[in-house]
Amino acid sequence: MLASSKMIGFVPTKNSSKARTFYEGKLGFQFISDDQFALVMNAGQNMVRIAKTKDFAPAAYTMLGWEVKNIEKVVSWLKGRGVVFEKYPFIQDQESGIWETPNGDKVAWFKDPDGNVLSLSEHM
Repeated sequence: MLASSKMIGFVPTKNSSKARTFYEGKLGFQFISDDQFALVMNAGQNMVRIAKTKDFAPAAYTMLGWEVKNIEKVVSWLKGRGVVFEKYPFIQDQESGIWETPNGDKVAWFKDPDGNVLSLSEHM
């Protein structure tokens, strides 16, 4: 039953104004609503609730990720919108910020204004 249901992503924020600018303006999400609890956006067919909180520490791991068909194209598009990609030491291509896994998959990471780690991945 759940396997065929749509998922909702949850991400915390201390500053919903900055979060809206980032998710709507840079990532291209569609604004749905803003209330005392969360900023709600749609990313394609998926809802993302950007939960308002006074205090939290960003996790050191990926909070949300997107599987894309052409990671180089999406990275380039996001960079053009001002998104900065992480340059972890294990990433082979430091200029693009894209890591190629041993099996040929590709991953790139970036952060939202609250320091939440987000990712793109292209799977072979």
